[in-house]
Amino acid sequence: MEREEKDSKSNSSKISRLLWHGGSVYDAWFSCASNQVAQVLLTLPYSFSQLGMVSGIVFQLFYGIMGSWTAYLITALYVEYRTRKEREKVDFRNHVIQWFEVLDGLLGKHWRNLGLFFNCTFLLFGSVIQLIACASNIYYINDNLDKRTWTYIFGACCATTVFIPSFHNYRIWSFLGLIMTTYTAWYMTIASLIHGQVEGVTHSGPTTLVLYFTGATNILYTFGGHAVTVEIMHAMWKPQKFKMIYLIATLYVLTLTLPSASAVYWAFGDMLLTHSNALSLLPRTGFRDIAVILMLIHQFITFGFACTPLYFVWEKFVGVHETKSLFKRALVRLPVVIPIWFLAIIFPFFGPINSTVGSLLVSFTVYIIPALAHMVTFASATARENAIERPPSILGGWVGSYSMNIFVVVWVLVVGFGLGGWASMLNFIHQINTFGLFAKCYQCPPHKT
Repeated sequence: MEREEKDSKSNSSKISRLLWHGGSVYDAWFSCASNQVAQVLLTLPYSFSQLGMVSGIVFQLFYGIMGSWTAYLITALYVEYRTRKEREKVDFRNHVIQWFEVLDGLLGKHWRNLGLFFNCTFLLFGSVIQLIACASNIYYINDNLDKRTWTYIFGACCATTVFIPSFHNYRIWSFLGLIMTTYTAWYMTIASLIHGQVEGVTHSGPTTLVLYFTGATNILYTFGGHAVTVEIMHAMWKPQKFKMIYLIATLYVLTLTLPSASAVYWAFGDMLLTHSNALSLLPRTGFRDIAVILMLIHQFITFGFACTPLYFVWEKFVGVHETKSLFKRALVRLPVVIPIWFLAIIFPFFGPINSTVGSLLVSFTVYIIPALAHMVTFASATARENAIERPPSILGGWVGSYSMNIFVVVWVLVVGFGLGGWASMLNFIHQINTFGLFAKCYQCPPHKT
C-alpha cells in the first residue's frame, strides 16, 4: 500500500515537472517565440496598409534582425552581471534577477532608475494591449456585449495570472501558445487566399508620412518583445545557452508574420485602414471562430508574460519576493492588475496604441538602453579584456559591436522615437477625437435592426 502511494506521488511529481517546471533551451525558445507575437499578429496587415507591401516586408526583416541583436546584448549583460555576483557568493535561489538590477549592478542607480521606468511602463501598457485585444477578438464571436463590457470580464480572468509563480511555470503554456499563433497565422494566410481579392480592391499605401511611420513603429513594437529576456534567461537551468535562442525564435516568427500580413493585405487592401483587427474582415466560419478562441487563450498567456515581471518588481518593493507562500505572493500581486484594467477601458484603441507604445517606450526599453548600456559597460580596455561574453568575431568583434550599437541608437532615436513618436501620437490623438476616451465599442460595425 505504501509503495503504491509512493509510486503515485512519484508519477504525480513527474507529470508536474513535465508540465509545470521548465528551464531547458527548448522552454526558453517556446517562451520567446510564443511571446513575440500575440495580438500584434492581427494588426500587422493594418500596418501593411499604412506602409505598402514592400516596406512592410522590409521593415519586418530589418526590425527582426535589430531586435535579435539587442536581445543578444541583454543576454551578454545578464551573464556579465550574474557571473560577477556569483563570484561575490551572492545566492539567487529565491530571487529572480531583472533587467533594472543588471543595470544597477553594472552601471549604477541612475541606469537602474532609467531601466526600471521604461521597462515597467512598457510592460504595463503591454498588458493593457493584451486586455484590449481580448475584448476586440471575442466581439467577433459574441457581439451581444460591447467591447468595454468584455474588457471588464477579461480583466477579471487575466487577474488569475497572479497564481503563476515565475517563468519556470509557463512550460506548457508557452508550448500551447506557439501552436495557437501558428494556427492563427496560417488560417489568416489560407483564408485570405481562398477568399481572394475583394471587388475593387486598392493598395494605395503609403499615402501619408503619418500613416507610414505609424505602421513602421507597430513593426518596431512587434520585434521588441524581449523586455522579458532577463526573466526568461533566469528561469533557464543554463542561462549561458540563451544567446542564439532569440534569433532562432525570430526566424520562426517571420514564417508566421510575413505570409499572413501579406496575404490579408493582398486580399483586402485599403479596407484595413479602418479595420485594425484583421479578423474583422475575414468571413465568419468555424475556422475563424477557432482562431479567435485560440488568440483569446494566447492573450491570457501573453498577459501573464508581460505582467509577471511587474509582479516581481512589486513583490520586491513590498518585501515578499523571497517568501515561499504562493498565496501570500498572489495576494500582494493583485493591485498590479487594477491600473492595467483601468487603462484598457480608457484607451481601447486596438492597433493605434501598439504604435504609440512602440515609439515612446519600446524604442528605449529594448533598443536604445541595451545598446548604450553595452557600450558603457565595456568602454574600458580592462572591461573588454575580462568580458564573459565577447562579441562574435564574424561581426567584427568589439569594433563591429560598437558600430552596430551606435547605428541602433541613432536609427531608433531618429526614426523610431522621433518620426514614429510624432506619427503615432497624431494617429492616437485622432482616435481619441473620433471615438473619445472610454469608447464603449471601438470600431464596432453598426448593429443591424
